[in-house]
Amino acid sequence: MTAGRDERDGAQVRVLQSFREPRTTTNPYLVQLRESLDPLVEVETFSWPRALRGRYDVLHVHWPDALVARNNRLRHWVATAAFAATVLQASRRGRVLVRTAHNRVPHADVDRPTRWVMALCDRRTAAWIRLNDHTPTRPGVLAHTVLHGDYTAWFASVPRSEAVPGRLVHVGLIKPYKGAEELLSAFADLGDPGASLVVAGRPTSPALRDAVESLAATDPRVHIELKHIDDADLVAWVTSAELVALPYRSMHNSGAVLLALSLGRPVLVPDNEVNADLAAEVGQVWVRRYDGPLTTEVLAAALEDLRAHPAVGAPDLSARQWPALGVQTVGVYEEALARAAGRAPAAEVAR
Repeated sequence: MTAGRDERDGAQVRVLQSFREPRTTTNPYLVQLRESLDPLVEVETFSWPRALRGRYDVLHVHWPDALVARNNRLRHWVATAAFAATVLQASRRGRVLVRTAHNRVPHADVDRPTRWVMALCDRRTAAWIRLNDHTPTRPGVLAHTVLHGDYTAWFASVPRSEAVPGRLVHVGLIKPYKGAEELLSAFADLGDPGASLVVAGRPTSPALRDAVESLAATDPRVHIELKHIDDADLVAWVTSAELVALPYRSMHNSGAVLLALSLGRPVLVPDNEVNADLAAEVGQVWVRRYDGPLTTEVLAAALEDLRAHPAVGAPDLSARQWPALGVQTVGVYEEALARAAGRAPAAEVAR
């Protein structure tokens, strides 16, 4: 099948993404995904009228819980009902629903209506896109791995800083599972006067903001910047790091890891099968891993090992170039459509 062409009528495949028209705060992963697909298929961004009444062949869903999240309870119920109707429409009459499995489970607790509509979405999914080979998907359903793309081109024109010896940096939206508190506690007992720590990003709750401020208050080596970090400041902070510390309590896929690697900075992350694969792919010196909880000893050993075995050159991100990933994604769309139309065998559903 020609990339992006629907064999049913020769027309270009029409894809409705589950994210809205990008803004300056939109996740760059989504923006780059759209740009990689634009030459290959007809892409539209999400709106409820498009979802419920629009003409499309593929609904590509990323974070279904985010689609229905609302601060107002009534609006949450309305959004949940609208998404349920969208799921049903997008999984019949020749249309297919494709899901990218960004996480094993949502990072935040979700209520009963959200769990219900997510389960409905799971049951109606015709094809899963995994970002690594270890993500579990529903048995018997088509599944392909399409790696998370890099950010090299995204940040190519943004000025960079010189790395500061001994500096650890933790950047991005500050959420409980990301381990900023554990990092600050471990750093407090690091007996290295030349070490420094930057924690930059917007906390997701007042309680988390208070905790970070309290832990940072007594150590002059710590700098915190608790606000939304734009691209210029993000690149400046990350590239000022000798090591980017991301001690997530639960890490499966992480855009922050790839962001740091795209900017040529090594990362410190928990050891698991996904991060072990990433280290083998990009180079072991770029992905420093630790077992168990983050401790002062872990930080000291990581800095010592980095100086003994520095990360030189650049990590190998050749498998994460967006043009190729766009082609792979369209291939998943086409295979799902072919299966829905009975034009492809249903064997070998996971690859």
